[in-house]
Amino acid sequence: MISHQDFHNIVCKDESESDDESDNECTESMAPFNRKAWLTKQTLRPKMHNKDGPRFGLWCDFSPNIVAQYENAINSKFQFVVTPIINPLSSEFKPHCDLNLASADWTKYVVGRIITDDIDRESCNLKKIETQTSYASHLAVPVIVFDCPQNNDGIIRLARLLNSKVVAASGLLMSQLWINIRISSKIAESFEHRNDVDGITDPRAQAELVASGTIADPWQQWNKLRSLISNDRRIGVILELCDNLPDDEELQRWCGEPIKALHIPTSIFITNQKGFPVLSRPCRRFVQNIVEKTAHDVQFIIRESVRGANLLHYVQYLDNAKNQAIQYPSDAVSRFARGYEDYLQIPLQPLMDNLESCTYEIFEKDPVKYTLYEEAIKKVMETKKGINELIVMVVGAGRGPLVRATLSAAETLKRSVFVYAVEKNPNAVFTLRSILETEWGGPNANVQVIDSDMRDWISPRKADIVVSELLGSFGDNELSPECLDGIWKSVKEDAVSIPQSYTSYLAPIQSSKIHAETAAVREKDKPWYSPFECGYVVHLKNYYLIDKPQPLFTFEHTKLDKPVSERDNSRYGSLEFTSKIDCLCHGFAGYFETTLFDNIKLGTVVTHPTPDMFSWFPIYFPIVHPIQVKANETIKVNFWRQINKRAVWYEWCVTSPSISQIHNPNGRSHNIGLH
Repeated sequence: MISHQDFHNIVCKDESESDDESDNECTESMAPFNRKAWLTKQTLRPKMHNKDGPRFGLWCDFSPNIVAQYENAINSKFQFVVTPIINPLSSEFKPHCDLNLASADWTKYVVGRIITDDIDRESCNLKKIETQTSYASHLAVPVIVFDCPQNNDGIIRLARLLNSKVVAASGLLMSQLWINIRISSKIAESFEHRNDVDGITDPRAQAELVASGTIADPWQQWNKLRSLISNDRRIGVILELCDNLPDDEELQRWCGEPIKALHIPTSIFITNQKGFPVLSRPCRRFVQNIVEKTAHDVQFIIRESVRGANLLHYVQYLDNAKNQAIQYPSDAVSRFARGYEDYLQIPLQPLMDNLESCTYEIFEKDPVKYTLYEEAIKKVMETKKGINELIVMVVGAGRGPLVRATLSAAETLKRSVFVYAVEKNPNAVFTLRSILETEWGGPNANVQVIDSDMRDWISPRKADIVVSELLGSFGDNELSPECLDGIWKSVKEDAVSIPQSYTSYLAPIQSSKIHAETAAVREKDKPWYSPFECGYVVHLKNYYLIDKPQPLFTFEHTKLDKPVSERDNSRYGSLEFTSKIDCLCHGFAGYFETTLFDNIKLGTVVTHPTPDMFSWFPIYFPIVHPIQVKANETIKVNFWRQINKRAVWYEWCVTSPSISQIHNPNGRSHNIGLH
């Protein structure tokens, strides 16, 4: 479930109307989409943040008159310019004078580009590159852009420079560092023998590339660069698009990278029948997919590669394409989570904390969960024939939604029931007693509110049906097995539990953004590794699913008469996954599926989720050091659910293709309290 303390941060969203898709029309309006602010606890807020509407930048050559350059951009509906810090044609260091613009304008309207043309050569002038970077910091531009080198040595040189900046105690702390990467390698395209977009296949061409130290695959260029740099949220990617995109799997892999902007030259546009510039359908789909995967937080940078073009038409087209991608979501999950994407939350501690009223209210708005619960309750009642009055225990009753579902099912079937509503939260008990008086019949009601921990309560009458909603994002991570173990002493031999079973699922993912966010949540006086030894509830967006989820742990509640002494809630499992392409594993996404009764199921597994159900987000289990994975290699993860008298905790490690440490041994960084 979503952490209750974070529900205060969810705000109402405007239900803006959606735009009709059109590849052949350019919208004349530039209306940005509307969204309200949301709290981002412990999250860096960049100056180039894009949540409040589309932002467009113009990629410019150096001009001594930056004021005129910016004014021309504004007239074409751009909000900022990307310009070299120095004149690349001059043999002397001649940067823009900081007096040309007010300080506020440098920090808002200018992105500084560093000239690194010779960084791949052994004779490169690193001092010149460092001087440019220092001057860009002096100007306080929000973003500094570097072209990604294509040579091993060049990548190492740039990585050392960038690393020195992100680990420095001062200097570039307020600037982001974005790496411009051409999505189809210029080097690869220069070989006539190239017959795919993935790499060089001709042996002679391969030998030439190896000898020169060139990396043909642009993702491999980026992967090597970022692997040499300390994990930092200020490092981002600008994807420079071309008219020959890689295959779908490679494009999906980019969705797991910290993409900050799309760099689109006007030369890749085609002209439609009405004379307007449009992108090819594959390119447009990729652009819209990136907008969706980055939770709309992506800039557009247009480069005028065709002189004399009306740049306003390009801005209008991309604005329309973006607005279609961010239009008001049609599914309940996206509407509910909008503005909350990729935001890390600590899971609930249900036995240690009491939920707040607003948390109950949000859960009760789920349009699907309680409908399925009521269907399951009806189905169980239909199997309980010959019983004059069914005894139903709703354990963890909260504010009563499952009690309502039980009473509604009984009324539909014309069955007589008596419901025990068991709740340990004293504040929710007040609510239940109020509802008892106003809705359920007061003293004559067939409902009794029990103010007790379900594990301690002894029922005066044994139950025919036990109903609970104690599941977490990973199924058992809110201690449903331990909670329910305390209730079986109060049920009949043929009693039925709803749910009957639940299974956790796990899948490897690549997400530079979420891994960097994890590193940033370290608390004072805690070890450096502690953020990586905790599971986080998160609405995943900016990620790449390396392989499909597989089932891990299953808990069944069918043999309810089994003594507690014979029940073992500890678990161990190992899973093997296969990567389709080279990638970087940053951890594992967790999901669950539960069988309420018979064939009535609900779950969050990404390959087959219950539609429109938003009570649970996935859970993310990080690994300290990301693992390089080659195409067709096996990723083997080992997972433990451990328990003692005080707490339950998870431990995990990777043993293939390389070996990681065991995370969270003995629950040293995170555990789930039993009391």
